[in-house]
Amino acid sequence: MFKKYKSAELVKPGGLDLKDRLVGVQRVTKVTKGGRAFGFSAIVVVGDEAGVVGQGLGKSKDVASAIAKAVEDAKKNLVRIPLKGKTLPHEQKGKFGGARVNIIPAAKGTGVIAGGAVRTVLEAVGVHDVLSKSQGSSNPHNVVKATFDALLQLRDANTIARDRGISLEQVFKA
Repeated sequence: MFKKYKSAELVKPGGLDLKDRLVGVQRVTKVTKGGRAFGFSAIVVVGDEAGVVGQGLGKSKDVASAIAKAVEDAKKNLVRIPLKGKTLPHEQKGKFGGARVNIIPAAKGTGVIAGGAVRTVLEAVGVHDVLSKSQGSSNPHNVVKATFDALLQLRDANTIARDRGISLEQVFKA
């Protein structure tokens, strides 16, 4: 899932204090010859609130096992996000399907100005001061993936300096 992001650092779940957050549960109906068959799909975000986050989808005939499957899937997709204190290193836009998300670093004390699925993801990452705008589709699956797209494109100053082959001071002077 994260192959297109060259700066994405995959993380193993061992030794991390992960907290899971439920983004949404949808009831899905399959109409068969014998009637309607109900199932559930759950999307969950797990994070250690210190820069490590993952998202997962679980499907099952009952809600509890759908959530459990989603948590297991999220733990398999953990990535490290570069943070600058309690905010983001720079502004970034992300998109997935019809959903577009814009996340902007904010001054200390601003709080998490975000709604729905974006708020859940940003809180799981450990961001405390951020502004965001979600546009287009409000489908929680696509909004979560658009937020991850934006977060995975973030790079800190050290990474930029290393990629360009210059010193940290030259990054800020250029």
